[in-house]
Amino acid sequence: MKAAMPLIRAERLVKTYRTGEVEVHAVRGVDFAIESKSFVVFVGPSGSGKTTLLNMIGCLDHPTSGKLTVIDTDVGQLGRRAAANFRGEHIGFVFQDFNLIPVLTVYENIEYPLIMVQDWPEKKRREQVMRLLEAVGMSGQAGKRPDQISGGQKQRVAVARALATNAQLVLADEPTANLDHDTAYRVIELMKKMRDEFGTTFVFSTHDPKIMGAAEVVFTLEDGGISKPSEKALEKAEAVHA
Repeated sequence: MKAAMPLIRAERLVKTYRTGEVEVHAVRGVDFAIESKSFVVFVGPSGSGKTTLLNMIGCLDHPTSGKLTVIDTDVGQLGRRAAANFRGEHIGFVFQDFNLIPVLTVYENIEYPLIMVQDWPEKKRREQVMRLLEAVGMSGQAGKRPDQISGGQKQRVAVARALATNAQLVLADEPTANLDHDTAYRVIELMKKMRDEFGTTFVFSTHDPKIMGAAEVVFTLEDGGISKPSEKALEKAEAVHA
């Protein structure tokens, strides 16, 4: 029987930016694979290539060379419109500064991609939003606006919004950076719960040992290169606190 393909596979992946006469080698020929329904982190110092990798996986940027396959699609070959459609259908995003729309309520922020990206009918939208509000523990805050809820609650809304379109993959760039320790821990536990409940794959870039501790695989980046992943992320994270 043929083995299932990884959800994400990078082969000799390169990303080079040019600023005037200067070339910046953000990602240098990396290879990695990420399985479906996994909880994976990219770690490394600033400038190591973490965000660049997430942007390429999320079809926000194109590889310079090499191959990047996401959900059975060579995303490096997608044009701008096709990449946008692919993102809308398959990928959700969670950001460190939440990126909620301030004039919309909690309910409307979660509903927004279902209108703008998927164009779901109203009844289907309502069922989906209510299900996600319940799942992230925000049913009682549905009518509030972002400035009326805490940072942890905003990130819960951001997670629900990322899952609204039934995304197979959620990319999170430093999602706990603006949260205190206890709130960050609760948000991580929420995302693991969402992974288990919805079968979503979560891929993070982070400096946070708490996320490293929750991960099943840790890829360490430095100067655009990637080291062998650790399958014992919890042990690494515990060593940080020792």
